[in-house]
Amino acid sequence: MSDAGASRALRVVAVPLMLLAGALVALQSQINGHLAHRMGTGPRAGFGAALVSFAIGLVVVGVVVVLRAGHRAGLLSLVRAVREHRIGPAVMIGGLFGAFVVACQGLTVTTIGVAVFSVALTAGQATSALAVDHLGLGPSGRQAVDTPRAVAAAFAIAAVVVASWSALVDAFSWQTALFTLLPFLAGAGSSLQQALNGRISRVSDPIVAAMNNFTVGTTALLVAFLLSLLAHGSLGPLPGTWWLYLGGLIGLCFIAMGAWLVHVHGVLVLGLSMIAGQVIGAEVIQAVADHALPSDATIGASLLTVVGVVVALALRRR
Repeated sequence: MSDAGASRALRVVAVPLMLLAGALVALQSQINGHLAHRMGTGPRAGFGAALVSFAIGLVVVGVVVVLRAGHRAGLLSLVRAVREHRIGPAVMIGGLFGAFVVACQGLTVTTIGVAVFSVALTAGQATSALAVDHLGLGPSGRQAVDTPRAVAAAFAIAAVVVASWSALVDAFSWQTALFTLLPFLAGAGSSLQQALNGRISRVSDPIVAAMNNFTVGTTALLVAFLLSLLAHGSLGPLPGTWWLYLGGLIGLCFIAMGAWLVHVHGVLVLGLSMIAGQVIGAEVIQAVADHALPSDATIGASLLTVVGVVVALALRRR
């Protein structure tokens, strides 16, 4: 197969992989939310679940890097790039945004549900992708704000309003408003995380980019967890259900996939495809977990988000 044929095949294969990466984010949200609920109450349970998830991911990716010569070489390449100032310290902080996403999962999912969480998270991603591409923070360089980006962001923001409107109007509480805002802010950081991971991956490889994420994120979450012990709440023993500890491994999968796939279609298309994967995956997960369909507002918000993605991609191709 020619290089051009291989490139076209890669671009086609990358689309379902990007959707899968988004669905993995929704699955991780559900798992980490349940882990936090089983661990205790208050911020310490949310940060504790996030710390457990990230620590497991760090151990797994660390073992992978140690065992594979190619990844060890990638780690050395990253160290050289930092020493030679080809990669600045600011590029290395992507793990902070990943840690914030996982912390928000533990803090909010059991209250607002994985579907609303995913809609708010994806709205933040779509909006932030405008700034990330415009400022040239991703590996593909600067890309001007255009109609597809604006359309995707507008649909995503409208979806958040639809998803949260009835809950905020019928029984307004500051906690519900805050728990809807937190994943939106986490999603905004997620686009920046993907861009920074892509830049690290360019001088090393996706697994090394993931290892950097988990190292930075685990450190930040450990500090946050220790501080959360000063706040009100309770913390019990770790639950014995094995699948509650898969969040870190799932996070490793979609972080590495994102760091690789961002080179194929860019931050915008990666973000849009992961958005579609997240909202569709979240609807399926919530329906299976709760044995009932999500509310009409949540379904409508998810449809709005997916329609926005489809329209944005169609405008981009045109």
